[in-house]
This record gives sequence, structure tokens and C-alpha cells, in this order.
Amino acid sequence: MPDMGGMIYDTKTVLVLRRDLAGWQAANVAAFLAGGLAGTHPGIVGEAYRDGNGRAYAALIREPVFVYGATLEELRRTHQRALSRELVPAIYIEPMFATTNDADNRAAVAAAPVDALDFVGIGVHGPRKSVDKVVNGLKFLS
Repeated sequence: MPDMGGMIYDTKTVLVLRRDLAGWQAANVAAFLAGGLAGTHPGIVGEAYRDGNGRAYAALIREPVFVYGATLEELRRTHQRALSRELVPAIYIEPMFATTNDADNRAAVAAAPVDALDFVGIGVHGPRKSVDKVVNGLKFLS
């Protein structure tokens, strides 16, 4: 794990992305997942920023977000581990790359049985020890 200068939080935020994504896809999926987690867990968002002139900037997620790489099978295992710990993951599936709006994204997820979800990314936020168990065995995305 990267050295975080002694910062330890009671919670942990992780994104797990399929390793074979193009750069733009990985960035896009990470943004969607982080937004989903921030919307579901508003406590992970810190205070707004201000520069030296007092100009306001948007608040950011208050703790580090760890990004792991995985295969489809590892993503499915991560999903099952999150559900078994009663965590609510943010998910992004392959068919969502072909949609252009939120309603179609939800329809793509609804069309797939849970065991057939073609994951390209999963985001999880929750108690640090639980999240560590969810991502156990995964390596950081590089």
C-alpha cells in the first residue's frame, strides 16, 4: 500500500477496474464510480476548497481512493465479496459504453442477471477492514 503519511481512516474507498480497458475507458469508468460512491455516501466528501484569493472550488473525496486492476473473474469475486459484507457497490458494465444516458445505463444493468454482469469496474466504500477483505489478493492498477 502507498505511504499515506500516517493517515488512517475508519473507512476505505476503492475502485477496481478491468485491466484491459483503454486509458479513456479507465478514466471514464473511474469518474462514474467515484461519483456514484460520493452520491451514495455523502460523508466521504470533504469541505470545499478556497485559494489564497478566497475563490471557491468544489469539495473532493476526503480520503485516498485506492485503484486496483482486475480480470472479469476477479471483478465478479470482488462484487460477491462486497455483497456478502452488505456493502453497496457502484458498478459499471461493458454494455454501458454503448449508451448515451443514465436511463439506458440503468436499463443495461437491469437486463443482465447478477451472475452475467459483464463488469468493467466496481467501486466500494465502507469500513476499512471490510473493504480490505473485499479487495484481498488484488494488485494496484499500474
